[in-house]
Amino acid sequence: MKKKVNELDRKRGRPILFPLVFLVLGFIFAFSYRMLGNHQEEESFQYPSLMQEERYRGELIEQQERNKELADEMTSKQEVIRKAEQSFSDKEKNHEGLVEEAQNLRLLLGVIPAVGKGVRITLKDADYNPIEQNPNDYIVHESHILRVVNELRISGAQGLAINGQRVTSNSYIKCTGPVITIDGRTFPAPFVIEAAGDADVLSSALNLKGGVLDGLARENIVVTLEQLKEIRLPALRNER
Repeated sequence: MKKKVNELDRKRGRPILFPLVFLVLGFIFAFSYRMLGNHQEEESFQYPSLMQEERYRGELIEQQERNKELADEMTSKQEVIRKAEQSFSDKEKNHEGLVEEAQNLRLLLGVIPAVGKGVRITLKDADYNPIEQNPNDYIVHESHILRVVNELRISGAQGLAINGQRVTSNSYIKCTGPVITIDGRTFPAPFVIEAAGDADVLSSALNLKGGVLDGLARENIVVTLEQLKEIRLPALRNER
């Protein structure tokens, strides 16, 4: 009897064991499936992120290359601008030089008045006895005047006048006894030569040892030299 009971208990325990085993297996499969699904979701989530990161990296590299091209282009344009500015500056300097040169030329030609610092040289006949001495050795001649005028021109005089008559490189000076003729106009002694320019330079040039003034003194010409803070020489067109 006891044996039958044990067999009966074993038969009753089998239906309970199988469902329990299936329940555990089902739980294991469900857990494995969930883990696999989560892993796939993580991979599917990470994959677009990696693609987006690669795309951003490519765009960044492309933008950096474009920036380098723009920087090179800007440097090239700046060089063009610098050369243009330098060319303009050079032309402006040349223009200023030409304007100054034209101004000096007008002054030398006497077509415009000359105003500024300068010097005044006065040449007088020396005292002499016409009975005992040759008067030609004591009066101012055109050669004396020309020596002074030429020295002033060489020393940078911007304008010249003799007794108020503007003279240029084309002026004609001729001595006739005690008077001189300048471009058809006659002037008696004393002869006042005025020159516009650097007074110190002009005076130094005339006063050189053995120079113009020393030579005139040896030839019995009375010479006086003055430095002027302001001198005014009229233009040729106003000298009529």
